[in-house]
Amino acid sequence: MIYVKSGLEALNNRQIIISPGTGLEHWGTVFFGPRSSMSVAPGPQATMSEMAAHETIVPHFHGITQFQIFSAGSGTIGKGDPLQALTLQYKDHHTAYGPLVAGAQGLSFMALRIKTGHSAPIYLDKPGYRDHLKPSKRRNWISSPIQLSTEPVLEHRKQMSWEPLFDPKKIDDEMAAHVLRLGAHQQHMGPDPQRSGGYYVFVANGGLIYEDKCLPLWSMVVVESNEKALPIKAGPKGLEALILEYPKELGDEALR
Repeated sequence: MIYVKSGLEALNNRQIIISPGTGLEHWGTVFFGPRSSMSVAPGPQATMSEMAAHETIVPHFHGITQFQIFSAGSGTIGKGDPLQALTLQYKDHHTAYGPLVAGAQGLSFMALRIKTGHSAPIYLDKPGYRDHLKPSKRRNWISSPIQLSTEPVLEHRKQMSWEPLFDPKKIDDEMAAHVLRLGAHQQHMGPDPQRSGGYYVFVANGGLIYEDKCLPLWSMVVVESNEKALPIKAGPKGLEALILEYPKELGDEALR
């Protein structure tokens, strides 16, 4: 299937939630699927967490592979490595990361999963966490900050650009992450989803035309691996999108 969610529609349903990692109030938004899950289910799962100023989430892992987009604010990760918008993280299932510390203006991040399953965090400061570990490639990769175009430069771009966010020489499966840059009304065919585990198209700047509607900032389209390639068409202001492909190993076995 193909799943579509307008960023504006999703953000209109933003809610105050209690962080399971800190016990503090912050903000949560659901794009696809449940907020968290401990069972496998069809369809993608995508959520956004908006951390309070100086909030800290301790090291943890999830039972499912995900891309994570740091979309607003700033902070640090791990041993104090800086984070700023727009930065992409890729994490294999059962791969620990953190701590994640928000800066004085907060930190927002989106967790994007191609399937729903075992997304509840397992914290390393809790007893018994090792009982939940499963074999994994243990990749925890963070991109350099992604530079986005100004509105006039993007709108008047003459040629498309397809830029890898991680070194392809270090990837030995179907995972891939690219920035696609298109000028106004330009179009580019997306990847064949059958070569991977499916992919997300995330609107980072400008707008994406889908079924004659222009999807705004932070909208998402999910193309599952049983679909055909998606034509990606820019709106009247152009488009900068993240194209995030998942490895084929993300079957039910990886979620158990």
